[in-house]
Amino acid sequence: MAENHSRRDFLVRSGSVLALGLLTPAWLRGVALAQKTDRLNGVVPRSDNVLIVCQLSGGNDGLNTVIPYSEKDYYRLRPGIGIAEKEQIPISGHLALHPALKPLQGLWDSGQLAIVNGAGYPEHNRSHFSSMKIWQTASPEGPSQTGWLGNYLDLIGSTGPVSPVVGLCLDNSANPALSARKVSVPTIASLDDISELAGTQDAEAAMRAIQQMDGNTPFGHVSQSTNSALDAVHELNSMLGKYENVIEYKADKFSSGFRQLAKLIAVSPLTRVAYLSIGGFDTHANQQDRHSELLGNFASGLSAFMQEMQQIGMAQRVTVLAFSEFGRRVKENGSGGTDHGQAGPMFIAGGSVKGGLHGEYPSLQDLDDGDLKYNLDFRRVYASVLDRFMQADSEKLLGQRFEILPLFS
Repeated sequence: MAENHSRRDFLVRSGSVLALGLLTPAWLRGVALAQKTDRLNGVVPRSDNVLIVCQLSGGNDGLNTVIPYSEKDYYRLRPGIGIAEKEQIPISGHLALHPALKPLQGLWDSGQLAIVNGAGYPEHNRSHFSSMKIWQTASPEGPSQTGWLGNYLDLIGSTGPVSPVVGLCLDNSANPALSARKVSVPTIASLDDISELAGTQDAEAAMRAIQQMDGNTPFGHVSQSTNSALDAVHELNSMLGKYENVIEYKADKFSSGFRQLAKLIAVSPLTRVAYLSIGGFDTHANQQDRHSELLGNFASGLSAFMQEMQQIGMAQRVTVLAFSEFGRRVKENGSGGTDHGQAGPMFIAGGSVKGGLHGEYPSLQDLDDGDLKYNLDFRRVYASVLDRFMQADSEKLLGQRFEILPLFS
Protein backbone atom coordinates (compact mmCIF):
# COMPACT_ATOMS: atom_id res chain seq x y z
CA MET A 1 0.00 0.00 0.00
CA ALA A 2 2.87 2.37 0.85
CA GLU A 3 4.39 1.74 -2.59
CA ASN A 4 1.10 2.65 -4.26
CA HIS A 5 0.89 5.91 -2.33
CA SER A 6 4.50 6.77 -3.13
CA ARG A 7 3.96 6.16 -6.83
CA ARG A 8 0.78 8.20 -6.81
CA ASP A 9 2.46 11.09 -4.99
CA PHE A 10 5.31 11.05 -7.49
CA LEU A 11 2.93 11.20 -10.44
CA VAL A 12 0.96 14.03 -8.93
CA ARG A 13 3.95 16.12 -7.84
CA SER A 14 6.07 15.55 -10.91
CA GLY A 15 3.86 17.81 -13.02
CA SER A 16 4.60 15.53 -15.93
CA VAL A 17 2.21 15.80 -18.86
CA LEU A 18 3.43 12.37 -19.87
CA ALA A 19 2.34 11.02 -16.50
CA LEU A 20 -1.18 12.33 -17.01
CA GLY A 21 -1.24 10.88 -20.50
CA LEU A 22 -0.28 7.47 -19.19
CA LEU A 23 -2.81 7.61 -16.38
CA THR A 24 -5.80 8.95 -18.21
CA PRO A 25 -8.12 6.76 -20.30
CA ALA A 26 -8.55 8.01 -23.88
CA TRP A 27 -12.14 9.14 -23.41
CA LEU A 28 -11.15 11.19 -20.35
CA ARG A 29 -8.31 12.89 -22.21
CA GLY A 30 -11.04 13.95 -24.63
CA VAL A 31 -12.93 15.62 -21.78
CA ALA A 32 -9.86 17.74 -21.01
CA LEU A 33 -9.16 18.47 -24.66
CA ALA A 34 -12.72 19.63 -25.27
CA GLN A 35 -12.15 22.54 -22.91
CA LYS A 36 -9.25 23.87 -24.97
CA THR A 37 -10.73 23.55 -28.44
CA ASP A 38 -12.96 25.97 -30.27
CA ARG A 39 -16.60 25.25 -30.97
CA LEU A 40 -17.39 23.76 -34.37
CA ASN A 41 -19.23 25.93 -36.85
CA GLY A 42 -22.74 24.83 -37.71
CA VAL A 43 -25.99 23.95 -36.04
CA VAL A 44 -25.67 22.13 -32.71
CA PRO A 45 -27.93 19.06 -32.65
CA ARG A 46 -31.11 19.65 -30.69
CA SER A 47 -32.19 16.02 -30.61
CA ASP A 48 -32.14 13.73 -27.60
CA ASN A 49 -32.79 10.72 -29.85
CA VAL A 50 -30.58 7.65 -29.77
CA LEU A 51 -29.09 5.87 -32.78
CA ILE A 52 -27.99 2.25 -32.57
CA VAL A 53 -25.85 1.02 -35.47
CA CYS A 54 -25.60 -2.73 -35.99
CA GLN A 55 -22.80 -3.80 -38.31
CA LEU A 56 -23.23 -7.21 -40.00
CA SER A 57 -19.56 -7.88 -40.62
CA GLY A 58 -18.32 -10.16 -43.38
CA GLY A 59 -20.64 -9.29 -46.25
CA ASN A 60 -24.25 -10.30 -45.71
CA ASP A 61 -25.93 -12.15 -48.57
CA GLY A 62 -28.63 -9.62 -49.32
CA LEU A 63 -30.14 -11.73 -52.09
CA ASN A 64 -31.11 -14.43 -49.60
CA THR A 65 -32.08 -11.84 -47.00
CA VAL A 66 -34.56 -9.87 -49.10
CA ILE A 67 -35.56 -12.31 -51.82
CA PRO A 68 -36.93 -11.39 -55.28
CA TYR A 69 -39.18 -14.45 -55.20
CA SER A 70 -40.94 -13.67 -58.49
CA GLU A 71 -37.65 -13.79 -60.41
CA LYS A 72 -36.99 -17.13 -62.12
CA ASP A 73 -33.30 -16.24 -62.39
CA TYR A 74 -33.03 -16.28 -58.60
CA TYR A 75 -33.79 -20.01 -58.49
CA ARG A 76 -31.79 -20.75 -61.65
CA LEU A 77 -28.62 -19.08 -60.34
CA ARG A 78 -29.02 -20.52 -56.84
CA PRO A 79 -30.18 -24.11 -57.25
CA GLY A 80 -28.48 -25.23 -54.03
CA ILE A 81 -28.74 -22.27 -51.64
CA GLY A 82 -31.84 -20.50 -52.91
CA ILE A 83 -34.69 -20.28 -50.40
CA ALA A 84 -37.76 -22.26 -51.45
CA GLU A 85 -40.71 -19.98 -52.16
CA LYS A 86 -42.96 -21.84 -49.76
CA GLU A 87 -40.58 -21.01 -46.89
CA GLN A 88 -40.27 -17.29 -47.62
CA ILE A 89 -42.12 -14.45 -45.85
CA PRO A 90 -43.74 -12.28 -48.56
CA ILE A 91 -43.64 -8.53 -47.93
CA SER A 92 -44.72 -7.35 -51.40
CA GLY A 93 -45.80 -8.74 -54.74
CA HIS A 94 -42.16 -9.15 -55.67
CA LEU A 95 -40.09 -9.47 -52.51
CA ALA A 96 -39.96 -11.75 -49.48
CA LEU A 97 -37.86 -12.10 -46.35
CA HIS A 98 -35.69 -15.05 -45.40
CA PRO A 99 -37.75 -17.32 -43.08
CA ALA A 100 -35.21 -16.79 -40.28
CA LEU A 101 -36.30 -13.14 -40.16
CA LYS A 102 -39.75 -14.15 -38.88
CA PRO A 103 -39.18 -12.31 -35.54
CA LEU A 104 -39.14 -9.04 -37.50
CA GLN A 105 -42.60 -9.53 -38.96
CA GLY A 106 -44.23 -7.74 -36.04
CA LEU A 107 -42.10 -4.65 -36.68
CA TRP A 108 -42.86 -4.87 -40.40
CA ASP A 109 -46.61 -5.24 -39.88
CA SER A 110 -46.69 -2.29 -37.45
CA GLY A 111 -44.81 -0.02 -39.87
CA GLN A 112 -41.69 0.24 -37.70
CA LEU A 113 -39.27 -1.48 -40.10
CA ALA A 114 -37.91 0.05 -43.29
CA ILE A 115 -35.81 -1.83 -45.83
CA VAL A 116 -33.61 0.07 -48.26
CA ASN A 117 -32.76 -2.02 -51.31
CA GLY A 118 -29.75 -1.78 -53.60
CA ALA A 119 -27.53 0.22 -51.25
CA GLY A 120 -23.88 0.69 -52.17
CA TYR A 121 -21.45 3.28 -53.49
CA PRO A 122 -19.53 4.18 -56.69
CA GLU A 123 -16.44 2.22 -57.77
CA HIS A 124 -17.18 -0.66 -55.46
CA ASN A 125 -14.41 -2.35 -53.47
CA ARG A 126 -14.63 -6.09 -52.63
CA SER A 127 -12.07 -5.94 -49.80
CA HIS A 128 -13.67 -6.42 -46.37
CA PHE A 129 -11.41 -3.87 -44.71
CA SER A 130 -11.55 -1.23 -47.45
CA SER A 131 -15.27 -1.47 -48.07
CA MET A 132 -16.14 -1.42 -44.37
CA LYS A 133 -13.91 1.62 -43.88
CA ILE A 134 -15.81 3.36 -46.66
CA TRP A 135 -19.14 2.67 -44.93
CA GLN A 136 -17.74 3.70 -41.56
CA THR A 137 -16.25 6.99 -42.74
CA ALA A 138 -18.88 7.69 -45.44
CA SER A 139 -15.98 8.49 -47.75
CA PRO A 140 -15.75 6.37 -50.94
CA GLU A 141 -13.68 9.11 -52.57
CA GLY A 142 -10.65 8.69 -50.32
CA PRO A 143 -9.27 8.19 -46.79
CA SER A 144 -10.83 10.05 -43.88
CA GLN A 145 -9.46 10.44 -40.36
CA THR A 146 -12.92 10.65 -38.82
CA GLY A 147 -16.06 8.54 -39.00
CA TRP A 148 -19.54 9.72 -39.91
CA LEU A 149 -20.73 9.22 -36.32
CA GLY A 150 -17.53 10.70 -34.92
CA ASN A 151 -18.32 13.89 -36.84
CA TYR A 152 -21.77 13.92 -35.25
CA LEU A 153 -20.35 13.43 -31.75
CA ASP A 154 -17.85 16.24 -32.33
CA LEU A 155 -20.78 18.48 -33.12
CA ILE A 156 -22.39 17.57 -29.79
CA GLY A 157 -19.05 18.08 -28.02
CA SER A 158 -18.73 21.56 -29.47
CA THR A 159 -21.05 22.81 -26.71
CA GLY A 160 -18.65 21.67 -23.98
CA PRO A 161 -17.70 18.47 -22.12
CA VAL A 162 -20.03 15.56 -22.84
CA SER A 163 -21.10 12.44 -21.00
CA PRO A 164 -18.43 9.70 -20.85
CA VAL A 165 -20.90 7.50 -22.74
CA VAL A 166 -22.40 9.99 -25.19
CA GLY A 167 -21.17 7.37 -27.63
CA LEU A 168 -20.23 3.76 -26.95
CA CYS A 169 -18.69 0.99 -29.03
CA LEU A 170 -19.69 -2.45 -27.80
CA ASP A 171 -16.89 -4.49 -29.33
CA ASN A 172 -13.38 -5.79 -28.77
CA SER A 173 -11.79 -3.04 -30.87
CA ALA A 174 -12.52 0.57 -31.70
CA ASN A 175 -14.68 1.31 -34.73
CA PRO A 176 -13.61 3.94 -37.31
CA ALA A 177 -17.23 5.12 -37.62
CA LEU A 178 -16.86 6.63 -34.13
CA SER A 179 -13.45 8.22 -34.71
CA ALA A 180 -13.67 11.90 -33.88
CA ARG A 181 -11.31 14.85 -33.61
CA LYS A 182 -12.46 16.04 -30.19
CA VAL A 183 -14.76 13.49 -28.57
CA SER A 184 -13.25 10.16 -27.56
CA VAL A 185 -15.62 7.19 -27.57
CA PRO A 186 -14.94 4.29 -25.19
CA THR A 187 -14.81 0.76 -26.55
CA ILE A 188 -15.76 -2.11 -24.25
CA ALA A 189 -16.50 -5.76 -24.95
CA SER A 190 -19.29 -5.83 -22.37
CA LEU A 191 -21.15 -3.48 -20.05
CA ASP A 192 -19.61 -5.53 -17.26
CA ASP A 193 -16.40 -3.64 -18.12
CA ILE A 194 -17.93 -0.17 -17.72
CA SER A 195 -16.13 0.44 -14.42
CA GLU A 196 -12.81 0.08 -16.24
CA LEU A 197 -13.47 3.37 -18.03
CA ALA A 198 -12.09 5.13 -14.96
CA GLY A 199 -8.82 3.19 -15.23
CA THR A 200 -7.15 1.48 -12.30
CA GLN A 201 -7.91 2.59 -8.74
CA ASP A 202 -4.39 3.96 -8.44
CA ALA A 203 -4.68 5.95 -11.66
CA GLU A 204 -8.10 7.31 -10.72
CA ALA A 205 -6.84 8.44 -7.30
CA ALA A 206 -3.91 10.23 -8.94
CA MET A 207 -6.19 11.96 -11.45
CA ARG A 208 -8.50 13.13 -8.68
CA ALA A 209 -5.51 14.41 -6.71
CA ILE A 210 -4.38 16.37 -9.75
CA GLN A 211 -7.72 18.20 -9.73
CA GLN A 212 -6.88 19.63 -6.30
CA MET A 213 -3.61 21.14 -7.46
CA ASP A 214 -3.06 24.80 -8.23
CA GLY A 215 -4.61 25.78 -11.57
CA ASN A 216 -1.27 27.25 -12.68
CA THR A 217 0.35 23.81 -12.89
CA PRO A 218 0.83 22.03 -16.23
CA PHE A 219 -2.43 20.24 -15.39
CA GLY A 220 -4.42 23.43 -15.05
CA HIS A 221 -6.38 22.74 -18.23
CA VAL A 222 -7.86 19.59 -16.69
CA SER A 223 -10.88 20.99 -14.91
CA GLN A 224 -13.40 19.80 -12.39
CA SER A 225 -15.28 18.18 -15.28
CA THR A 226 -12.76 15.34 -15.09
CA ASN A 227 -13.89 14.52 -11.56
CA SER A 228 -17.48 14.84 -12.72
CA ALA A 229 -16.81 12.40 -15.54
CA LEU A 230 -15.26 9.88 -13.17
CA ASP A 231 -18.23 10.25 -10.84
CA ALA A 232 -20.56 9.69 -13.79
CA VAL A 233 -18.84 6.41 -14.66
CA HIS A 234 -19.31 5.09 -11.13
CA GLU A 235 -22.93 6.23 -11.02
CA LEU A 236 -23.60 4.60 -14.39
CA ASN A 237 -21.98 1.37 -13.26
CA SER A 238 -24.16 1.36 -10.15
CA MET A 239 -27.34 1.99 -12.15
CA LEU A 240 -26.48 -0.73 -14.67
CA GLY A 241 -26.09 -3.17 -11.81
CA LYS A 242 -29.57 -2.38 -10.54
CA TYR A 243 -31.45 -2.48 -13.85
CA GLU A 244 -33.09 -5.73 -14.96
CA ASN A 245 -34.10 -6.16 -18.58
CA VAL A 246 -37.88 -6.36 -18.93
CA ILE A 247 -37.74 -8.61 -22.01
CA GLU A 248 -36.15 -12.04 -22.25
CA TYR A 249 -33.30 -12.34 -24.75
CA LYS A 250 -31.60 -15.37 -26.27
CA ALA A 251 -27.95 -16.10 -25.48
CA ASP A 252 -26.36 -15.52 -28.91
CA LYS A 253 -24.05 -12.59 -29.70
CA PHE A 254 -26.70 -10.44 -31.34
CA SER A 255 -29.19 -10.91 -28.52
CA SER A 256 -26.52 -10.33 -25.88
CA GLY A 257 -25.45 -7.11 -27.59
CA PHE A 258 -28.98 -5.79 -27.97
CA ARG A 259 -29.79 -6.75 -24.36
CA GLN A 260 -26.83 -4.74 -23.09
CA LEU A 261 -27.69 -1.76 -25.28
CA ALA A 262 -31.27 -1.82 -23.97
CA LYS A 263 -29.89 -1.68 -20.44
CA LEU A 264 -27.56 1.21 -21.34
CA ILE A 265 -30.36 3.26 -22.90
CA ALA A 266 -32.63 2.61 -19.93
CA VAL A 267 -30.17 4.09 -17.41
CA SER A 268 -28.07 6.53 -19.48
CA PRO A 269 -30.17 9.48 -20.68
CA LEU A 270 -27.17 11.25 -22.24
CA THR A 271 -26.11 8.42 -24.58
CA ARG A 272 -26.75 9.39 -28.20
CA VAL A 273 -24.95 6.76 -30.30
CA ALA A 274 -24.03 3.13 -29.70
CA TYR A 275 -22.34 0.72 -32.09
CA LEU A 276 -22.63 -3.06 -32.20
CA SER A 277 -20.63 -5.21 -34.60
CA ILE A 278 -21.21 -8.95 -35.12
CA GLY A 279 -19.26 -11.03 -37.62
CA GLY A 280 -19.69 -14.35 -39.38
CA PHE A 281 -21.37 -13.21 -42.61
CA ASP A 282 -18.48 -14.12 -44.92
CA THR A 283 -20.27 -17.24 -46.19
CA HIS A 284 -17.99 -18.62 -48.92
CA ALA A 285 -18.94 -22.22 -48.09
CA ASN A 286 -21.83 -24.13 -46.52
CA GLN A 287 -23.89 -20.97 -46.38
CA GLN A 288 -27.46 -22.12 -45.85
CA ASP A 289 -27.52 -23.20 -42.22
CA ARG A 290 -24.91 -20.68 -41.09
CA HIS A 291 -26.61 -17.72 -42.75
CA SER A 292 -30.00 -18.81 -41.46
CA GLU A 293 -28.67 -18.92 -37.90
CA LEU A 294 -27.06 -15.48 -38.18
CA LEU A 295 -30.19 -13.87 -39.61
CA GLY A 296 -32.34 -15.56 -36.98
CA ASN A 297 -30.15 -14.29 -34.17
CA PHE A 298 -30.13 -10.78 -35.62
CA ALA A 299 -33.91 -10.77 -35.98
CA SER A 300 -34.53 -12.18 -32.53
CA GLY A 301 -32.17 -9.72 -30.85
CA LEU A 302 -33.54 -6.71 -32.71
CA SER A 303 -37.16 -7.73 -32.05
CA ALA A 304 -36.55 -8.18 -28.31
CA PHE A 305 -34.67 -4.87 -28.17
CA MET A 306 -37.51 -2.95 -29.81
CA GLN A 307 -40.03 -4.61 -27.49
CA GLU A 308 -37.98 -3.42 -24.53
CA MET A 309 -37.79 0.10 -25.95
CA GLN A 310 -41.58 0.04 -26.18
CA GLN A 311 -41.88 -1.18 -22.59
CA ILE A 312 -39.66 1.57 -21.18
CA GLY A 313 -41.21 4.33 -23.30
CA MET A 314 -38.21 4.85 -25.59
CA ALA A 315 -39.50 3.39 -28.88
CA GLN A 316 -40.05 6.81 -30.50
CA ARG A 317 -36.60 8.04 -29.49
CA VAL A 318 -34.54 5.03 -30.60
CA THR A 319 -33.66 3.96 -34.14
CA VAL A 320 -31.60 0.95 -35.17
CA LEU A 321 -29.66 1.04 -38.44
CA ALA A 322 -28.24 -2.28 -39.71
CA PHE A 323 -25.94 -2.74 -42.70
CA SER A 324 -23.12 -4.86 -44.13
CA GLU A 325 -20.02 -3.79 -46.06
CA PHE A 326 -21.24 -5.46 -49.25
CA GLY A 327 -23.58 -8.15 -50.54
CA ARG A 328 -22.68 -11.42 -52.25
CA ARG A 329 -22.47 -12.52 -55.87
CA VAL A 330 -25.73 -13.55 -57.48
CA LYS A 331 -24.58 -16.99 -58.59
CA GLU A 332 -23.72 -19.50 -55.88
CA ASN A 333 -20.21 -20.96 -55.94
CA GLY A 334 -19.13 -24.60 -55.98
CA SER A 335 -18.81 -24.81 -52.20
CA GLY A 336 -22.42 -24.17 -51.30
CA GLY A 337 -21.75 -20.52 -50.61
CA THR A 338 -21.34 -17.13 -52.25
CA ASP A 339 -18.42 -14.82 -52.91
CA HIS A 340 -17.97 -11.09 -52.34
CA GLY A 341 -20.48 -8.99 -54.22
CA GLN A 342 -21.74 -5.44 -54.35
CA ALA A 343 -25.17 -4.01 -53.47
CA GLY A 344 -27.21 -5.10 -50.46
CA PRO A 345 -30.14 -4.10 -48.24
CA MET A 346 -30.10 -1.87 -45.18
CA PHE A 347 -32.56 -2.19 -42.28
CA ILE A 348 -33.91 0.73 -40.24
CA ALA A 349 -36.17 0.00 -37.25
CA GLY A 350 -37.81 2.20 -34.64
CA GLY A 351 -40.96 3.86 -33.43
CA SER A 352 -40.30 6.96 -35.54
CA VAL A 353 -39.47 5.00 -38.67
CA LYS A 354 -41.73 5.11 -41.71
CA GLY A 355 -41.84 1.43 -42.50
CA GLY A 356 -41.87 -0.18 -45.92
CA LEU A 357 -39.63 -0.65 -48.92
CA HIS A 358 -37.33 2.10 -50.15
CA GLY A 359 -35.13 2.08 -53.21
CA GLU A 360 -35.41 -0.02 -56.34
CA TYR A 361 -34.41 -3.68 -56.10
CA PRO A 362 -31.42 -4.34 -58.40
CA SER A 363 -32.03 -6.28 -61.59
CA LEU A 364 -30.93 -9.92 -61.80
CA GLN A 365 -30.62 -9.55 -65.57
CA ASP A 366 -28.42 -6.44 -65.58
CA LEU A 367 -25.42 -7.42 -63.44
CA ASP A 368 -22.02 -5.85 -62.92
CA ASP A 369 -19.50 -8.68 -63.37
CA GLY A 370 -21.87 -11.08 -61.66
CA ASP A 371 -22.91 -8.63 -58.92
CA LEU A 372 -26.11 -6.79 -58.18
CA LYS A 373 -25.60 -3.17 -59.21
CA TYR A 374 -26.07 -0.59 -56.51
CA ASN A 375 -28.71 2.01 -57.33
CA LEU A 376 -28.84 3.94 -54.06
CA ASP A 377 -25.88 5.59 -52.35
CA PHE A 378 -25.79 4.42 -48.71
CA ARG A 379 -24.98 7.99 -47.68
CA ARG A 380 -28.54 8.95 -48.54
CA VAL A 381 -29.61 6.75 -45.63
CA TYR A 382 -27.02 8.33 -43.34
CA ALA A 383 -28.15 11.80 -44.41
CA SER A 384 -31.77 10.89 -43.75
CA VAL A 385 -30.94 9.63 -40.27
CA LEU A 386 -28.83 12.68 -39.43
CA ASP A 387 -31.25 15.27 -40.79
CA ARG A 388 -34.60 13.77 -39.90
CA PHE A 389 -33.90 11.75 -36.76
CA MET A 390 -30.79 13.22 -35.14
CA GLN A 391 -31.68 16.77 -36.26
CA ALA A 392 -28.15 17.53 -37.41
CA ASP A 393 -26.81 19.10 -40.59
CA SER A 394 -25.92 16.09 -42.76
CA GLU A 395 -24.29 18.24 -45.44
CA LYS A 396 -21.76 19.51 -42.95
CA LEU A 397 -21.15 16.13 -41.35
CA LEU A 398 -20.93 14.11 -44.59
CA GLY A 399 -19.16 16.76 -46.62
CA GLN A 400 -21.87 17.06 -49.28
CA ARG A 401 -25.62 17.12 -49.71
CA PHE A 402 -27.49 13.86 -50.35
CA GLU A 403 -31.14 13.47 -51.27
CA ILE A 404 -33.21 12.56 -48.24
CA LEU A 405 -35.29 9.37 -48.16
CA PRO A 406 -38.72 9.35 -46.47
CA LEU A 407 -37.55 7.02 -43.71
CA PHE A 408 -39.14 8.85 -40.78
CA SER A 409 -42.72 9.76 -40.07
